[in-house]
Amino acid sequence: MKTVKLISILSAVLISLSGCQHPEIQVVDFDTFHVLSTKSSCAFMDSGELNPEVRLMDVGDGDPDTKIAAVTGQSIVKELLGSIQSNNLIHIAGTYQGKDVNGAPLTLSGKLLVPAKGPVKNLIIVSHFTIGANFECPSESFPLEGILATKGYAVAIADYIGFGVTSKMIHPYMHTASTAQSVVDMALAVKPYLAHIGRKPESEEVILVGYSQGGSTTMAVMKMIQDQYPTDFPIKKVYAGGGPYDLNATFDLSMEEDVTGIPCAIPMIVQGINEGEGLNLDMSDFFQPNLLENYNDWINSKRYTVGQINKLMGAKALHDLMTPEGRDKTSAQTALLYRALLINSTLNFTPRAPIYMMHSRQDRTVPFINAQKAEQFFKFNNVHFDFGDYGSHSLGALRFILNVANDLQ
Repeated sequence: MKTVKLISILSAVLISLSGCQHPEIQVVDFDTFHVLSTKSSCAFMDSGELNPEVRLMDVGDGDPDTKIAAVTGQSIVKELLGSIQSNNLIHIAGTYQGKDVNGAPLTLSGKLLVPAKGPVKNLIIVSHFTIGANFECPSESFPLEGILATKGYAVAIADYIGFGVTSKMIHPYMHTASTAQSVVDMALAVKPYLAHIGRKPESEEVILVGYSQGGSTTMAVMKMIQDQYPTDFPIKKVYAGGGPYDLNATFDLSMEEDVTGIPCAIPMIVQGINEGEGLNLDMSDFFQPNLLENYNDWINSKRYTVGQINKLMGAKALHDLMTPEGRDKTSAQTALLYRALLINSTLNFTPRAPIYMMHSRQDRTVPFINAQKAEQFFKFNNVHFDFGDYGSHSLGALRFILNVANDLQ
């Protein structure tokens, strides 16, 4: 282990300053989690508004900015601001030892957020929602889920393979095993790091949180922890929202209706599952000419947000995006993909900790059928199902974070 002089975080952040401007925070490096950058910022401004640096979900699902701002400013601030423990948060972006899709060692990145003062209650392990651009990844931004740290928690958010320091790699989108492993490996890295910097949580129990892609990944993380790391991370509670838990049901519904609420998910899933499972699929068997010609730039350059990719694709009808063979699950190539989707669905285990699962009935990005399938599968477990009229997928994300924050003690 490196012998380095511990630099106190508190000595820097307890300086009284007006507004949200703070000096850069120096935090020591450590064997398991290597610091890339540090800074201090507020989750909420002096005016009571959410810090504009907080990255909201962008899936291009039709929510005007004014509506999102109204929900953000009125609901989250009104219900959360009065109960926060520390508005000042320390952001620590760093790298850790993870694994690639084949289990080989791979350096990955992510962000750890901790309250600037006060004790740390628990470690919250977050699986983030779908992003497209690298500047949106946790290590490069102020992720929405990071505001949960204001309640007195340490929040660890992995970038996933294909973002952060691995942005040149293909992101194995919806490949649950490798993505869950990257999340767990970061938690393994930050656990001793928190103790090293004097911010060890008061409880060994962890809390799992995720929405959208993160909702499905969170369920995969729960299963992985139960199976492989039960003593490292006893689970206190799990929060999953708006997740594509049943990929096959989602595929079937999209093909039946010939439409998708999130066009970019088509190339992301086909390419991502192909990468993660090593299927050696030919993308020309799945993508129509315009998508085939451009998907590598639109998806793999990591220059565009999800909303921007959807606009570039310019279509929501499946027949405009996918070939007839790609839409036919009896064709040889699509049958391979369909079987892989089944493997990467997350309704395949028995939870041993309480779960809060939320989904909006109006969600067209991740169809509500996923929530219905989850309810059928988990109905005899300790799960609180919260299915309501919460608007679009993006608005559901805000409601989900608010509900999680309000439930945290």
